[in-house]
Amino acid sequence: MKQGRLPYGFKKLNYAVSSTKLPPLNALRAFEAVARNKSFRKAAEELFVTPAALTHQIKSLEQLLGFPLFERLPRRIELTAAAQAALPRFQRGFEALAQGVAELRNHGKAPHLTVGATPTFVSRWLMPRLQRFLTQHPEIDVRLVASGQLINASAREIRSEDAAESNVDADLEIRFSNGRPAGQNVDLLFTVEVVPMCHPRLLKGPPPLLVPEDLSHQTLLHGDARVADRTRSAWARWLKRNGVNDVDPRRGLQLDHSTLALEAAADGLGVTLAMPLLAAAELAEGKVVVAFPLPLPLDNAYYSVVPDSAILRPEVAAFRDWLLDEALKKAPALA
Repeated sequence: MKQGRLPYGFKKLNYAVSSTKLPPLNALRAFEAVARNKSFRKAAEELFVTPAALTHQIKSLEQLLGFPLFERLPRRIELTAAAQAALPRFQRGFEALAQGVAELRNHGKAPHLTVGATPTFVSRWLMPRLQRFLTQHPEIDVRLVASGQLINASAREIRSEDAAESNVDADLEIRFSNGRPAGQNVDLLFTVEVVPMCHPRLLKGPPPLLVPEDLSHQTLLHGDARVADRTRSAWARWLKRNGVNDVDPRRGLQLDHSTLALEAAADGLGVTLAMPLLAAAELAEGKVVVAFPLPLPLDNAYYSVVPDSAILRPEVAAFRDWLLDEALKKAPALA
């Protein structure tokens, strides 16, 4: 397209768009959705309008501005340079509008936030510590979303709600990820490792559990039974890392979850690989002990993720700061 020439169907406007008179909000929202999705169809589905209505809004906006926002190619669309440059401002603007509407709706109500995390992390790490945050901030209502179940937590009660109420977006999400999650407001909470744990009596035997090779006389408890290739299981990697060649990592008791494997170890059924981070209660109570202080670092780590729409809310900032402080505290010793 030559400089200064408009596509067929566009008319040169004889006036400039006033800086104080904005185009219709629906048209601007349509532009942001189409630009983000790079698809009229997906944007129409997102905004619950017909593709024809969305196309009309975009054309009206382009006519008002006096230049095209998209290049219509045979099987795709591309943003023009002007549209690409303006898109981040529109995204921040709509996020600010959403936050403003939320503040209006919540005016006069107690500050609240929703925290999402895996059930294991909630029950084994977050819940034992949450009372400290609630004591520091009794004015903030906290809701925990774990595995489709909504848990309301306040200084007075912790109760389960119907699963139908749990379809809410988290203001702060704790993710167990094998890489840094996407997003601008991401904090690393913990890198994690696993070590062999068992009931104290297994150390004495008979036969005694003195060196890693003695695992050949014990039942291996697997908390990752869904791993199809057992040669790539956590036990296989731990044995290889420590030079143990005469223990078959495929044998033992297969369980669907690491928590079940830890409970089996506490019952004396065998030896499991568990995170000291999440087995702190069992270790403190002496239900299990570390058989060998030989950790296997995992690729996964725990991250805190806060969406841009929530990052400026004081209650979210308070919980994020508290969470990072708790994460810095000393982890359980391995021996």
